[in-house]
Amino acid sequence: MTPSPEISIVVPCYNSEQSLPELVARIGQTMAASHVAFELVLVEDGSRDGTWDAIAQLARQHSFIRGFRLMRNYGQHNALLCGIRRARAGIVVTIDDDLQNPPEEIPRLLAKLSEGYDVVYGTPLKQEHGLLRGAASRITKLALQKSMGAATASNISAFRAFRTPLREAFAQYCGPFVCIDVLLTWGGSRFAAVEVKHAPRSAGNSNYTLRSLVVHALNMATGFSTAPLQLASMVGFLFTLLGGAMLLYVIGSYLIRGSPVQGFAFLASTIIVLSGAQLFALGIVGEYLARIHTRTMDRPSFTVECATEDEGPDAG
Repeated sequence: MTPSPEISIVVPCYNSEQSLPELVARIGQTMAASHVAFELVLVEDGSRDGTWDAIAQLARQHSFIRGFRLMRNYGQHNALLCGIRRARAGIVVTIDDDLQNPPEEIPRLLAKLSEGYDVVYGTPLKQEHGLLRGAASRITKLALQKSMGAATASNISAFRAFRTPLREAFAQYCGPFVCIDVLLTWGGSRFAAVEVKHAPRSAGNSNYTLRSLVVHALNMATGFSTAPLQLASMVGFLFTLLGGAMLLYVIGSYLIRGSPVQGFAFLASTIIVLSGAQLFALGIVGEYLARIHTRTMDRPSFTVECATEDEGPDAG
């Protein structure tokens, strides 16, 4: 009888036919050396090569592999969500399919997680990316830091380990735009990071381009944060103050020094005041829209980690 897995390793797979055999072999060796029962959840995300055939063949060779094939390409985080919801172990490890994050580093993440953290990221010592890709990654992390509200956002990576009960916090989430890192903050607050090796991609090209990373950052900013709406309120308020100050200066100059009211200055300050008031009013409307937006995300009011009664985690 196969023992229940203690660790679920989830891998989103896209055009990874060439790298999967080596990835599976190295994960198997690493976990065997750690003497930990595990399962490997491979989620094929609408690949254009023979990735699914490779998964099916590997599943026939190894009993610890479970494969899932998505009907089309939904994106890395969507594929991750599929695998996370099907994980059967108490701890989930996510890792990319390109071997840039060495599977041999998994025990380091698990050791840090055992110190009482909810989520542990494997932060690369030195990323093997180009200049543009690195810049796009920094933009994405800035958007994540605002969306997550966690200091660890600057250390995030696709190589992470977390406690499976955290998924109860986003069990009802069904939106098309998924960011696993933001969703994890809905259930946990104890985040940590450990430095790990980062290797060059073993085969093929990266599926993340500059454009896709920027789009991902915009999706996070508009899908998981109300910052853009609050920005409208702030800009409107500042313009109102600026216009009001200009108007007071023009009127004060006329009353104190008897200077004639300059038509352009008076008109410009009036327009700025009115424009600022309009932006501020739109910002207030945006605040209400933000609350509606937050409710549509199905973010839970609370998540129970454990209980004295014999019942599973629950979310409200």
